[in-house]
Amino acid sequence: MTALTATDIAETTSPADATRPRARQTGAHAVVRTLEALGVTRVFGYPGGAIMPVYDALTGSSLQHILVRHEQAAAFAADAQARLTGKAGVCLATSGPGATNLLTGIANAYLDSVPMIILTGQVPSGLMGTDAFQEVDVFGMSMPVVKHSIIIRDPMRIPEMIAEAFEIAEGGRPGPVLIDLPKDVLQAEAYPTFPPGPRPVAEPSHPPESDLAAATALLAQAKRPIFYIGGGVTLAGAVDAVRDFMARTGIPTVATLKALGCAHPDSETYLGMLGMHGGRAANVAVDESDLLICCGARFDDRATGRLDSFAPGARIIHIDGDAAEIDKLRRAEIGLAGDITAILAGITNGWLDIADWRETCIERKHRHAFRYDAPGSGVFAPAMLKELSEAAGDDFIAACDVGQHQMWVAQHCRFSRPEHHLTSAGLGAMGYGLPAGIGAAMTRPDHKVVTITGDGSIMMNIQELATARRYGVPIRILLLDNASLGLVRQWQEYFFEENFSEIDLYDNPDFAEVAHAFGIEAFTVHSREEVPAAIDRLLNARGPILAHVLIDPRENVWPLVPPGASNADMMED
Repeated sequence: MTALTATDIAETTSPADATRPRARQTGAHAVVRTLEALGVTRVFGYPGGAIMPVYDALTGSSLQHILVRHEQAAAFAADAQARLTGKAGVCLATSGPGATNLLTGIANAYLDSVPMIILTGQVPSGLMGTDAFQEVDVFGMSMPVVKHSIIIRDPMRIPEMIAEAFEIAEGGRPGPVLIDLPKDVLQAEAYPTFPPGPRPVAEPSHPPESDLAAATALLAQAKRPIFYIGGGVTLAGAVDAVRDFMARTGIPTVATLKALGCAHPDSETYLGMLGMHGGRAANVAVDESDLLICCGARFDDRATGRLDSFAPGARIIHIDGDAAEIDKLRRAEIGLAGDITAILAGITNGWLDIADWRETCIERKHRHAFRYDAPGSGVFAPAMLKELSEAAGDDFIAACDVGQHQMWVAQHCRFSRPEHHLTSAGLGAMGYGLPAGIGAAMTRPDHKVVTITGDGSIMMNIQELATARRYGVPIRILLLDNASLGLVRQWQEYFFEENFSEIDLYDNPDFAEVAHAFGIEAFTVHSREEVPAAIDRLLNARGPILAHVLIDPRENVWPLVPPGASNADMMED
């Protein structure tokens, strides 16, 4: 984010204004004017005592404030907007419970490297540390899950410090930055001077040419290479570079949950997602590889399974924009930190002589492709999700909650771009889907934004149906209802001797009627034959709409790698 200049502010004041008595300006006004000057157009929040001066200053500003019904939803909505734009989303809340309600959303942004600015009100400076009403140390509580934290104690420094917060949030590896604002600082009279110009932006680093040459030589020797891509590709803006590398080398490619959409979904050499719920073709290819080119991935446990048996015969080339990730979990033969686009371009191999390996991987991909001919007349969720994403085409954006449906979306939906797949990947936070979908649909109203959720997940933030209705958000909600906590039930079935403990949601409400009570169009899907019409109705709706889809509570997600097992030990139906 570019820092403010004096001109930025001067342009908001006419010469005639300069001759009039100056209206009293406070720290809260400085907060609002700084956000405006930094190009922020929308903030998500919920008012309260300590943050009230900011809400007073919002009146008459150019900022669109979206009043959510729970602070957690403000964080999730800002998170989705940030993922789609690459610019920091902004949320705000009051002190005490308002601030603590943001913590899950902050942690979610931190683990998924999402740029976000969190503004929290705080009790007056003189009361801090006295256990005052609605006082908590959110600065300290949030420290493990933020990129940076700031307490502003001088109202004259508000523009400078907020501008710095945006630069930190968006620079390097993105992440959330918390700004704690004592109430007296917000109420103090303040006419701050804005920074004189932008801070210098650090140029991306580049590995030595000798390391690129070594990587090129290692790749030339490989007989069974695999290109393993992760969410760092998106953060680095290297999607086109990845697709070019795939086309140039012909290397079979696998992706993590966060990298879905980085490879072109129709590429023949793209084998799909690897890991706990990855496809057999992807997991077996990694297991048999002799060279693993890891690009923007961190060797996390959901992708690798048992780490010491992951790609056991493979040498490692690890490429990442964050040098701290290299050698953190798996020792690399060659580590290449810096600009991913430049690094991939610097590995100079063309189309590799690996025809037999390539054909083996492609043949296995087709042989183990997912089947959609499930018996019975009930709705088969994987087939419906596949049909939904294909019908929506390249404009499809999924704001996906956490549970069985999250894995089905990853396995069966087609994503043209990685930012079109919005989900809580690192934290796995239930309740993400609906507020994230609201943030996404406000950001990309011309796309087909669909929140895909479950009966467990939607109840975490169902109050945000009111937000969708209030603002006429063009969001489609696909609610897959199996009257249970499906993923927990599946684990209890196979790993806890069928001790089905506290997963039965038999007493769910009629979700279509709940949506109607919020003033939202809704309908229920009972059978497979209703699916085509349901998809058509969902995608062609203009305002918020909810499709309540009843599915078999015994349906499981396959394949599944048992906890602590190797990816080669996949369980299948």
